[in-house]
Amino acid sequence: MKSLCLVTVGVIAMTLLIASISLLVAHVFQTVVDLQVKQGTVLKNGTETFEAWEDPPPPVYMQFYFFNVTNPLEVLQGDTPLVEEIGPYTYREYRPRVHVQFLDNGTKVSALNPKTYVFEPQKSVGDPEVDLIRTVNIPAVTAMEWTRSTPLQFATEVLLLLYQESLFTVRTVHELLWGYKDRLLSTIHLLHPEIDPVFGFFNKMNGTDDGEYVFLSGEMNYLNFSRIVEWKGKESLSWWTTETCNMINGTDGTSFHPLISKDENIYIFSSDFCRSFYLVYDSSGTVAGIPTYRFVPSAMVFANMTVNPDNAGFCVPPGNCPGTGVLNVSICKQGVPIFLSAPHFYQADQKFIEDIEGMHPKKEYHETFLDINPLTGLVLQAAKRMQINVHIRKLPEFFETGNIRTLIFPVMYINESVLIDEVSASKLKHVLLEASVVTGIPFVIMALGIVFGIVFIVLVCRSRGISEESTEDERSPLIRTS
Repeated sequence: MKSLCLVTVGVIAMTLLIASISLLVAHVFQTVVDLQVKQGTVLKNGTETFEAWEDPPPPVYMQFYFFNVTNPLEVLQGDTPLVEEIGPYTYREYRPRVHVQFLDNGTKVSALNPKTYVFEPQKSVGDPEVDLIRTVNIPAVTAMEWTRSTPLQFATEVLLLLYQESLFTVRTVHELLWGYKDRLLSTIHLLHPEIDPVFGFFNKMNGTDDGEYVFLSGEMNYLNFSRIVEWKGKESLSWWTTETCNMINGTDGTSFHPLISKDENIYIFSSDFCRSFYLVYDSSGTVAGIPTYRFVPSAMVFANMTVNPDNAGFCVPPGNCPGTGVLNVSICKQGVPIFLSAPHFYQADQKFIEDIEGMHPKKEYHETFLDINPLTGLVLQAAKRMQINVHIRKLPEFFETGNIRTLIFPVMYINESVLIDEVSASKLKHVLLEASVVTGIPFVIMALGIVFGIVFIVLVCRSRGISEESTEDERSPLIRTS
């Protein structure tokens, strides 16, 4: 009977150990979890995934920082500009998706994404309707660039003198953001109705959308979850000079497919940048106690064409490349000489930093990043950081430009950030706990196998000890003599 128990315990121990090792090698339970995640990450009406995609619960904040010019007269004489950063002016951003329609048997979803901004005084340094900023007079610079070497050049010069316009202007934060009626643009509007008489960096962008998007639902392939296939009715852009640069790649940056690896590139299409770009793995960490992978823009994305030949298509006109870290987007901004970069020219050519006194690029403050949970693809924390610059130069036709040097002049930068809320974090932790329990089953089986193995070894040792004691008695004589 004891031998039977011993054999049974040994068999159970070996079976459990072999089973656990087999399950670990075959990734059986990990495969089960992955399959459940894939099946759950689909844009399908009535699901939690769809509801979170349609109206993301984590609060989004948009912070605006301005560069106030402190030596405008000296700049016109050719001196180095000295700027002072003022901000943040913080707005809560609401961005629900509306007019959602399912297309092609649920494999595609179309939607508009209007954004509304509400000022947050407690998170701001001042009152945007009162605080004044001295910056580049963009309407004047644009008008001069538009009309130089044209029959309208003289008329523009007359208007500049009549309205006493100069290369720099003083406006409130609110005017610069949401718009003000410019006298010069109003006059030009009479001749060219397509020119908006109101100028502002976010003019007509509060409570409005940037066009209809068509997304893949992920029904056919989880890797295509929320990937953009059309924007404004087109499958590609038309601003740039190569097919690659005109491609619409990736998601809108708010959601990604599950099961993300460190080796893959994360693609995003941004209408603000007028292009697609990709991010690469940077580091691992945690947000609200949840594991994350941090992805940041690759240094190759905004590299000069000599470093990354694929970027040649972004040089408009062809061959006219501003340098690493700066993107000329005037072609998609109605000809306004706008150049985009990271704040403080982070990761840009050193010449841009040296041209402006007051630039202090720092990774922790000026780098764009995404913190993504690799299992679910959910964004736990993110910051999109973008600087708006203006290309200015001496134009002999207009005395308003004085002797100014050719500069990529920083005007303002934005920090659009999001951090997962407590309720969403709690739900995600529960999901991850369930996944951990399922994937941990082989280790539980292995632990049981080890326990039974220890019991087996103890029983064997005790059996041998008893056997040795009985053998000693058997060797003693039946009749003892003194």
